[in-house]
Order: sequence, then C-alpha cells, then structure tokens
Amino acid sequence: MAALTGRDFLSLADLTSEELSQLLTLAADLKSGKVQSDRPRKILGLLFRKASTRTRVSFSSAMWQIGGQVLDLNVQLTQVSRGEPVKDTARVLDRYLDVLAIRTFDQAEVVEFAHYADIPIINALTDQEHPCQILADLLTVSEVFGGLEGLTLTYLGDGNNIAHSLLLGCALAGVNIRVATPPDYVPDGDIVLKARAIAGDRSEVIIIDNPQEAVEGAQVLYTDVWASMGQEDSAESRIPIFEPYQINNQLLARADRQAIVLHCLPAHRGEEITDDVMEGPQSKVWDQAENRMHAQKALLVSLLGE
Repeated sequence: MAALTGRDFLSLADLTSEELSQLLTLAADLKSGKVQSDRPRKILGLLFRKASTRTRVSFSSAMWQIGGQVLDLNVQLTQVSRGEPVKDTARVLDRYLDVLAIRTFDQAEVVEFAHYADIPIINALTDQEHPCQILADLLTVSEVFGGLEGLTLTYLGDGNNIAHSLLLGCALAGVNIRVATPPDYVPDGDIVLKARAIAGDRSEVIIIDNPQEAVEGAQVLYTDVWASMGQEDSAESRIPIFEPYQINNQLLARADRQAIVLHCLPAHRGEEITDDVMEGPQSKVWDQAENRMHAQKALLVSLLGE
C-alpha cells in the first residue's frame, strides 16, 4: 500500500513515481476484489463550490464501499457561503471529519485548508489541477495496455486543469505526453517545467500546436471541453479556434491502430469529440468514468491508513 497515511493530495506532484504506481496497483486490486478494505466510522466531507456528477457520486460510493460515511457539505447551507474565513472553517471541520475533499476554483483555497487542518485534504478539482481524474485515467490506460511506461498519450484542446494534471501524472508514470493546443491556450509554463523535471530522460513532454502531428502513432487520445466551468461566456468564440483539435475519425486514423479515446466528461458531442468516436469501439470513456470510483477508493484507503 502506498505510504500516504495522513497526507494531503493537492497535486499529482505530491506523489513519487513509486507512490503513484502503488496507488494504481491498489486501485486495480480493490476493483478486482483481490484486496478488501474496511474503514468503519470514518467520515469523508465533500465541500464543493462547483457542480459535480462523477466526482460527488464516485467519492460517495467509494467511501461507502470501504465502510465509511459521507457528509455532503452544500456550500450554500454552510457559513462558507456567508464569508467565513477558510482558516476558521478548516479548523472546525478538522475536528469533525477524517478526510475532506474540496472542489473549488482557486488552488490557493485547498492549500490554505491543508495548512490549517490536520486531516488529509484532497483536491477534488481546482482551476489549476484535477489530480483525482488522472488517477482514474492512468488506471484505465494500464488496464487496456497492461502497463504505462513507454506509451504515448496525446491531449487535444485547452491547456486547462486536466492538461496540467496529465502532464504531471504522465511524467510520473513514464508515459510520453503530447499536449496539443492553439498557441494562445497552452498549459501553464511552470507546470510544464515541473513535468519535464519529473520525467527526466524517462519520457517526453511535448507542447505542440499541430493536432495531426500530435496524434501520430499515439496509443491514447484524450480531450476535454473547450470552455471549462467559469468560462461559459467565451464558449462560442472558442469553437472556431479549437475546431482543428476535435477528436474525429480522421484524426483517430493517424493514431496507433490500437489507440483508445478518453474524455473526462461531461462532453459536448460534436465539438471536442464526435458522437461516432465517443460511441465507437476505441472509446474507453465509460470504463474511465467507472474508474474514478476505484481510484478514489484506493486514495481514501491510503490516506486514512489502517
């Protein structure tokens, strides 16, 4: 089991390559039933400022399956909505809960929670990163190909939180990562540098604006919506900019013959991905969505310890 007991999980960069590998192995073992886990009387809090389907339900199901309970802390029904300082909320919830998952806008908020609370704090999504999603993604890729190291994953679209966490996660796992975006929508430069430092000579980290070149020979094609939550006002204006990055059958044909397609959902079918690709034989989107629960179950087990 990964030695994560009592730690926070705010970024994939919080893990070593060995810890990531151990976490994915535990997730696979929990999914198959090879390993059983029971964490009775443990309580997970969910503090979400952003709408959620998969993150809320997968965390709730995961915690229930390991014997714990969940408190869904509706922000609008707590003092957080009335401006209670993060440091006050964090110190109070620390005394009620065993672990807290936060889905919010600013990465600084989860960092501040982690500073003032002793319980493990999980980044369930910020505008900077979505580390829990990438645990599920890497588990899915590993299931299909029997491992991760040496594979090539191409992400197409906006250089957003998914792109950031994929850069870090692929670097840790020894997966070659190509991020293809329009020139004005590249990922954060500091995260790219961090990913390259983690990857070293083990794998490639490439930022590119040519989608055809980016998918050539890749084993995994991945996309996300072109306008994330909070960017809805720019959604229409982004469409012509991002159209060349749509995953369709023509682009998929340039990838490896055995390539799979991933999407973190929700999808805007007909924009970043076509309906026929999403419903096609190379799509692993639904396995990927299921694996959110299994990966987060492993994360909770590891953070809560024995």
